[in-house]
Formats: sequence, structure tokens, C-alpha cells
Amino acid sequence: MAYNPQLNRNGELQHLLTIEGLPRAVLTRILDTAAPFTEVAEREVKKLPLLRGKSVFNLFFENSTRTRTTFEIAAKRLSADVFNLNISTSSTSKGETLLDTVDNLCAMQADMFVVRHASSGAPYLIAQHLAATGRDHIHVVNAGDGRHAHPTQGLLDMYTIRHYKGDFTKLTVAIVGDVLHSRVARSQIHALHTLGVPEVRVIAPKTLLPVEVSKMGVHVFHDMREGLRGVDVIMMLRLQNERMSGALLPSSQEYFKYFGLTQEKLALAKPDAIVMHPGPMNRGVEIDSAVADGGQAVILPQVTFGIAVRMAVMSLLTGQSA
Repeated sequence: MAYNPQLNRNGELQHLLTIEGLPRAVLTRILDTAAPFTEVAEREVKKLPLLRGKSVFNLFFENSTRTRTTFEIAAKRLSADVFNLNISTSSTSKGETLLDTVDNLCAMQADMFVVRHASSGAPYLIAQHLAATGRDHIHVVNAGDGRHAHPTQGLLDMYTIRHYKGDFTKLTVAIVGDVLHSRVARSQIHALHTLGVPEVRVIAPKTLLPVEVSKMGVHVFHDMREGLRGVDVIMMLRLQNERMSGALLPSSQEYFKYFGLTQEKLALAKPDAIVMHPGPMNRGVEIDSAVADGGQAVILPQVTFGIAVRMAVMSLLTGQSA
């Protein structure tokens, strides 16, 4: 196996930085480990002691209430001590470097950093710094970096698909929307390919697709109706307006007309197709309320499964899986 900074010498997770390059066996083990945690995530049950005595620091340099909250819930249900760093009032806002902040938190006996950052590669930088300073016992989880990756979101999406559809090797999956700015889409594509999905489609206007996107092993569609025909899974993406520079779309109304998911367009997919969205949703822009609240949408279960998947990742990183 080629060197992977996310794995230790035994091929076990040391950090979770990206899905790209992780073997299928590792992804499957995470999904399998998440299964017994689902009950813990769905109901208020007794906490598990797997991370008792461990300190988890949430370092969110970007706002994300949903992701930060689910990480916090996951860690607390594993009995970890959780610390949310208030970036707006932290030393980094006063000029301290990212690595200086990390060093100071390491001195406070940190065991894990959950990192969300606007710059692609920030979690890698932290992981490399920990290795270089002999602190390999501290783990890093990427909670989203720039346009690069969002591995736990990709994994919870895979868990959701497996829960409702079972065998990945018989599915056609469509990813719809702002692929250009989406770290979620990149993680989804890598995970789907690794788990054996035979056909992955991306549906978007040309202005919202990366250059040479077809080299990612996907089939590209600019007509949503054509792209949705016969699919098993529809994965909608949020318009990343905060990352856009320049006018990439005429208007949100125009976007909804051609790329918003309506009941009429959903009817072109298989009758039992499921609809997913990483949230937060822009109703009437990416998805119609009738679809978001309809029987084929599994958007809220995604959130619940996300807690279980993040519990699985944390427990595997610390070697404490149930």
C-alpha cells in the first residue's frame, strides 16, 4: 500500500483528512462501526465510555452550526470532554498563527482536533506539524477545508445510501448543483467510486463545474431532466454563494427553473429513488419544498446518521471502537 498520511503502520486510521486514497476496507469499516451507534444517535440513551478522559477540540475557523453541533454531540455521547474554540475571540484573531494555536492546545492535553477552515489543506498542515513535533497520539479530523474535502459528510452520505439501498454496485447516483465550489461533492465522488458505484453523474450548468470534471470518472449532464432519468439516488448540493466570485448565474429563479429539484423532475428518476441534501437547504432555489418534505427525501435521517458516523470516526481514531 502506498504511503498515506491518514493511516498508521498497521493500515488503521490515524487522521481523517480526505476520502481520496482511502481503501474500500477502511470506508467499509467506518460504515460498519457506525451501525451500532445509530441507536445512540437516534435516542437519548446512556453514554458510551469509549472516549472517557479524552479531550476533543473543535477548531471551526468557518461558521457551520450543523457540522460543529453534530461533532459535539458525537463526542459527548462517547463521554469525551469537548471544547469549542471561539475563533472570533481567540488568539488567531489577534495575530497568532494556526500552528501556534495548535501548540498551545496541545499543551492543554488535547487528544483530537476537529478542524474546519476556509483554506484547503489546513487540516493536513496541522497533521504534518503534529508528526514533526512527535505528537502522533493526537488525531485530526477534517470537518471541511476550502473547496477540497468534507470526509465525514461524504461518509454519512454513503451510510445513508447503504441504509436505504444496500448494494452500492447496482446503483446510479446523480450529484446536482454547484460542484465547482463544493468540497462535499468531491468527497462524495471519491467515496462512491471507492465503494463500487458503477455510474456517477454530475448535473450542473457549465459555470458551476470544475475544469475537466469528466476526469473524475463522472458522466456530465447540463440538462437536469436527461441526467435524472433512471437514477437511484439524487444528491442535491447547496449553492456556495459565499465562495463565488463574479456572476456565475443569471439569478436564483433562473437556476431553480433549470436545476432546482421539483416533483416533475423527480418523477424521471426511479420510483424508489431517494433525495439527499447536505444542508442547509435553499428552498425554492435548489429544491422545492414539496420534494424536501416529501416521502422520498431522507435529508433529516442524514443528520441523524451523521452523528453515528462521526462517533464511529472518533472511536476508530482512538482505537476504542465498540
